[in-house]
Amino acid sequence: MFNRILVALDSSDQSDYVVDCVQQLKLVPDSLVVLSHAIALSESNLEQPADVPFVDPELGQFRHIEKELQRYQAYFSCKTELEIVMGDPAEEIIRLANIYRADLIVLGSRGLTGVSRILQGSVSSQVVSDAPCTVMVVKLA
Repeated sequence: MFNRILVALDSSDQSDYVVDCVQQLKLVPDSLVVLSHAIALSESNLEQPADVPFVDPELGQFRHIEKELQRYQAYFSCKTELEIVMGDPAEEIIRLANIYRADLIVLGSRGLTGVSRILQGSVSSQVVSDAPCTVMVVKLA
């Protein structure tokens, strides 16, 4: 049985399906479900002249993601926590799994193949490879 579950979501239509799959697991009242979203840092936001005031373009995105995670939070009767982090998605998922001592990581797969998979990389493949626990990769039917 899994008691500490990290659910990695990405604001795609697949997120609903991933959450549905987690709900199918046998969760006990003292289970912890951590709903997370990793925002990939774009290179363009990292380099900015020092004399230009910083306006965070991702603040609106952050608020949207927070509301989305809160909506999913209402689906669970066990304890839940929300995590919105910035950085490389695979690395952040692994980091959160270690912080929360997750028994299970659940995430979706974009289904990339061929050159797309090589060029864009696969978050799910990297997480499966480096995770400190069991990983469930949810594919759309």
